[in-house]
Amino acid sequence: MTDTKKQTYAIEKIVVNTGLGRASQQAQFEDKILPEIEKELATIVGQKPSRRQAKKSIAGFKSRAGQIIGLAATLRGSRMNDFLERLVNLVLPRVKDFRGLSEKNVDANGNLNIGLKEQSVFPEIDLEKSKMTFGIQITIVPRKKERDAAIAFYRRYGVPLKK
Repeated sequence: MTDTKKQTYAIEKIVVNTGLGRASQQAQFEDKILPEIEKELATIVGQKPSRRQAKKSIAGFKSRAGQIIGLAATLRGSRMNDFLERLVNLVLPRVKDFRGLSEKNVDANGNLNIGLKEQSVFPEIDLEKSKMTFGIQITIVPRKKERDAAIAFYRRYGVPLKK
């Protein structure tokens, strides 16, 4: 088995999410802001993200049932491997004051959760053309649902985890 097949087998999928939050309250959200965020997220992940709607209304968050509150993209196969390679080698080193990811970011099932405050750390994003800044949440889901095995795999793959 080649080295690439081992990497593909060890990770099931990568889920990339972004919440639209207060941007969804602005005027002309669905006409101007949402397509711009979708375009940038599609550029980052290499596929069109799906729109996520609120399941029920929450007055405290000023959200209504059916309102678009986020975008998500699930990556598998070669797109997943390419994205993980770029994340580890290009994106994380570009994060300001980055000193490694905490092992607390790995949950009991071995899922690694990474939150980025801005999309601008991705090399595909041109800051002059970007009109909005938004955060991105990345979840890496391994095939083995064991925390210790997942941490060992992430270290072998080169994910910068603190001890």
